[in-house]
Amino acid sequence: MTPFTFTLRQEPPQRVDLSALTPDRLAGRSVADIEKIEIGTTRVSTRVGDLFKVTEGDLHNIRYEGGSSRLDLVGAKLLPGFSIHVEGDVGGQIGRLAKGGKITVSGDAGAYAASGNEGAHIEIKGSVGEMLAGPLAGELAGMSGGRVVVRRNAGARAGDRLRRGIIIIEGDAGDDLGSRIIAGTIVALGKTSGRVGYLNKRGSLVLGRRPDLGPTYVDCGAHELTFARLFARSLKEDSAAAATLLSGKLQRFGGDTAVYGKGEILTPV
Repeated sequence: MTPFTFTLRQEPPQRVDLSALTPDRLAGRSVADIEKIEIGTTRVSTRVGDLFKVTEGDLHNIRYEGGSSRLDLVGAKLLPGFSIHVEGDVGGQIGRLAKGGKITVSGDAGAYAASGNEGAHIEIKGSVGEMLAGPLAGELAGMSGGRVVVRRNAGARAGDRLRRGIIIIEGDAGDDLGSRIIAGTIVALGKTSGRVGYLNKRGSLVLGRRPDLGPTYVDCGAHELTFARLFARSLKEDSAAAATLLSGKLQRFGGDTAVYGKGEILTPV
């Protein structure tokens, strides 16, 4: 069935909040009503109809034709059973507090993507800004479930305070990957820099290239981990490269011993 489609008419004159445009919030509304929804973030009014041509379709599948770095909060609080696809770029906080469902972006995403994600599967085919899956100011934890796949690069502090879930970064990661991670798994295939795994409590970081880990990570030797190979099977559909990395022999480093110290960093031998 044809998806419910928002076709971008022009570049937004201001940042816009698209959190209201999820299937559950649009259910029962006519196209005319949807076009009147206020999405502006300044005192200057901006409504859906000012920026988008709205084409009625299956509300279980929403599609954005055209993107912009000013489109914030796409798929915020998305519920299980629904999907959103963006043909283009998006702004900040995509998938914020999503409960489930699937979000796909063909371009780049801004900062705080998947912040507070609880169960959604989010795929970003371009690069993503800083604080991927991280908490907003004042929050104690970042992403608590679901899976995020970034096909290119991620900004600084990706996975900050990750509590649960899986993050896969197929390109390079910025400074301080996995900082303050509580639990969960991060796989990064490219280069990393800064304080990787800083204050890691009990999370797992799997790195395609071994960085300088510093004195608070302890070398635990090379291992052929049965669980890692089983885990690799579950990742193969999302990232064949990540699955290949986890299927090989891995060097394990325990830490961060500056804190709880039950975490680990795994790299190729």
